[in-house]
Amino acid sequence: MPLRPTLWPQLVETLRRWARAEAGAGRLLPWVPVAFGTGIAVYFAADHEPVLAVAAVVAIGLGVIAVLLRRRKLFPVAVMIAAVAAGFAAATWKTARVAHGVLARPMFSVSLTGFVETRDIRERTDRFVLRVVTMESARGATRLERVRLSVRKGTAPAVGSFVELKARLLPPLAPLRPGSYDFGRDMFFAGIGASGFVMGSIRTAQAPDGGGLRLRYAALMQGLRDTIDGRIRTTLEGDKRAIATALLTGRRDAISPPVNDAMFVSGLGHVLSISGYHMAVVAGVVFFAVRALLALFPTLTVGYAIKKWSAAAALAAAAFYLLLSGAEVATQRSFFMTAVVLIAVMVDRRAITFRTLAVAALIVLTLAPEALVHPSFQMSFAATLGLVALVQIGMPRLFATPDHAAAARVALWGGREITMLLLASLVAGLATTPYAAFHFHRVTPYGVLANLAAMPVVSVLVMPAGLLGLVAMPFGFDGVFWAMMGVGIDWMIAVTQWVAALPGAVGRIPAFGIGPLVAASLGIILLGLLRTPLRWSGAVLVLLAAVWAARAPQPDILVSADGRHVAVRGGDGRLHLMHAARGTRNAFLLREWLAADADVRTATDASLTAGVSCDDDGCVTRAADGALIAQALKPEALADDCERAALIVTLRPAPASCAASVLDAERLRRQGALALRRSKDGFVVEAVRPAGINRPWSPSTAGDGEATTLIPSPRAATPAAIDATPSEADLQADE
Repeated sequence: MPLRPTLWPQLVETLRRWARAEAGAGRLLPWVPVAFGTGIAVYFAADHEPVLAVAAVVAIGLGVIAVLLRRRKLFPVAVMIAAVAAGFAAATWKTARVAHGVLARPMFSVSLTGFVETRDIRERTDRFVLRVVTMESARGATRLERVRLSVRKGTAPAVGSFVELKARLLPPLAPLRPGSYDFGRDMFFAGIGASGFVMGSIRTAQAPDGGGLRLRYAALMQGLRDTIDGRIRTTLEGDKRAIATALLTGRRDAISPPVNDAMFVSGLGHVLSISGYHMAVVAGVVFFAVRALLALFPTLTVGYAIKKWSAAAALAAAAFYLLLSGAEVATQRSFFMTAVVLIAVMVDRRAITFRTLAVAALIVLTLAPEALVHPSFQMSFAATLGLVALVQIGMPRLFATPDHAAAARVALWGGREITMLLLASLVAGLATTPYAAFHFHRVTPYGVLANLAAMPVVSVLVMPAGLLGLVAMPFGFDGVFWAMMGVGIDWMIAVTQWVAALPGAVGRIPAFGIGPLVAASLGIILLGLLRTPLRWSGAVLVLLAAVWAARAPQPDILVSADGRHVAVRGGDGRLHLMHAARGTRNAFLLREWLAADADVRTATDASLTAGVSCDDDGCVTRAADGALIAQALKPEALADDCERAALIVTLRPAPASCAASVLDAERLRRQGALALRRSKDGFVVEAVRPAGINRPWSPSTAGDGEATTLIPSPRAATPAAIDATPSEADLQADE
């Protein structure tokens, strides 16, 4: 007790000293994109669409106030508040700029004409995006700007062509359960209002106009990708060809599911998505190759800044790689990061700093605010933040002293490079773990092992051979480089399959809410950006987020948006499936449900229907507490289910006197997929589209104000049967 008065002032003074150090000169810029991203996150959390004019005026006003306070102590606080408002306004403006029609209900036999903007060659079917010119349907005058259509493999029309076709259109895919990823939001920001498939043949017709410069550019780049894929196909085949094409052009849909799954299970899935690593390899190879060639001429070496020339050449190569690969969000972030680094070289500034990362983040979020909620952006920037922090605090100094003989020998044999690769893989893997757990419900325990075994081969052989193949392709000498690339890809596939087969390679994580992810993100930011011991507060936040996520309750019942799939948690703690008697199982939906439940079973596992009794009228099963859950397919089943079941899922109207809780077709149509948890009063309902939510990519419908708790109707007491037959004496008396 006597020590407390002495220690407390010392602790306060130490914290103040650390805080002053963190608020020193040059420490403000890295926090600006954090505040900007916070404003974007607030926008996506809104119940309805903000008013753009108000958001813009507020952002401009707060920005002016921040400028006026630039010589005051409140300047950092004002800048952060203005950045939050600017992020909110930028997201609001982007949504207003891309606003377009979104299909609300399925449409059959729709006649469409339009231009083909993009084409994806996949393993089983092909897919293309059609920019709609005319649209005719017997069901109404719905107007869509773009639709994404699937066709039989090998029948997708060429990019840039004008086509006529008939199609069945479906609304954009909504989340398959509350809290899961919203694919419809991605489609909205891509300008796509519906998906579907072609019915019948596709006819190429004369275009009413040229389609515009953007379409001609898309056709040019698609033709270049097809040419590269065709040249690779002459030497490689199967997954080797698909992976080589993915690394060079960004088209990764042709990779077979077993290899694709093994890549992600082993922790090498990041190789398939063109991001910072690929951009760094491309820029690095071009930079050093050009510099080495220029160094052969002494006159240039002495009289000119060949290092800056090499950086300019590397920047041009990175820009071409960005365009060739399709310019996805991760690739954009990588390019901007690489561009800032190379420009820093050209102007004689330090390249790898938090300012570089901050500038890249601000550029990406300004151009595409929706990237913030995409796993690619989250994982990419988390990994990059960890690596930059590793560089800033000093990459391992284990071999920094040249006078130490043992250290010199270890460094000579590549010990320094191996240690750096090991640390980089470990830091990047740990930084991306919360996002992999949240979005994909799994972690990669052996990710460091897989990266240590495969990435040196990818860096030294696969990517350089691919770049040389691109350079040699116009001259017809590219075949040998594709063969070299295939050798490296063979090794990568062997490593990924070996690691994926190790015991415990698939670390499954049950789904958890957004709260733990936000806490973990803040913890990673604090760990990365802070320089004093205050950074360890980030580790505490990450630990708390992990405990929070582990304690997240799982739903007792899941109901699909169409009411045809109902999963009930049984007494064994696992989900059991009730499925409509007619129709096939939705394998994609079941995989998502099982993954979110950390369940190792497949969608075809027979144990999914264990304990479920079905007939032509419907299905019944018992929940963990013994309550009967029913799925009624016919009106005849409702009478019996209303008497015995605690909950009924039905596409038929339930009688008003039904004593059970009922989920009907109208509620499912309005609120989408549902997750239910049992409470003492009934069932607590969590919906994909809860009441009061109305966003452009998820519009509300009339009558969506259902209660969040389903309470069963009180069961009326059945009167006892009374014999109404009069006695013979009474009958005689009446006569």
